[in-house]
Amino acid sequence: MLYSWDQNAPQTRRAADLIEEGDVAEGVYASQVGGATRRAPHLTKSNEDYIESIYRIMQEHNAMDGVRSVDVAEQLGVSKASVNKAVSTLRDAGYVEQNRYGRIQLTDTGLVYAKRVWRCHRMLRLFLVRDLGVDPKVADEEACLMEHALSDDTQDRWLAYLEKQGIAVED
Repeated sequence: MLYSWDQNAPQTRRAADLIEEGDVAEGVYASQVGGATRRAPHLTKSNEDYIESIYRIMQEHNAMDGVRSVDVAEQLGVSKASVNKAVSTLRDAGYVEQNRYGRIQLTDTGLVYAKRVWRCHRMLRLFLVRDLGVDPKVADEEACLMEHALSDDTQDRWLAYLEKQGIAVED
């Protein structure tokens, strides 16, 4: 069954097709939510924030050997104990690994998921600042709230809309 908001809209792909086509890594799955495809509904907003933070720190510090939990705690403004609890949950779900020195690394599944959340965040922030004139600091905070609510289908459509406007949100 293909999901679509209306018959005139382009059809979205089934969750199984997303996985088979490699758009979603093994272990990250999609489901139908209100007619749109969503990613890994078992992850909470908080868990998505942790995955996104780990990815951002890896990118900012070129830390392909993983990140320290203290850096994640600092970026998110939470305790190290909170990070350790979240990492345990994410590790059990297959999104992160922790080496013997305690550095946190995203699994392939976690990396795909984190890239998607971070790209959505940047897309929303860009749209809010550029098209709506929202203050960049406010736009960043609001993008962080909104990124968790968008389905993959809506995110893809929004990205396509921005690309038609000549605006690219790179991976």
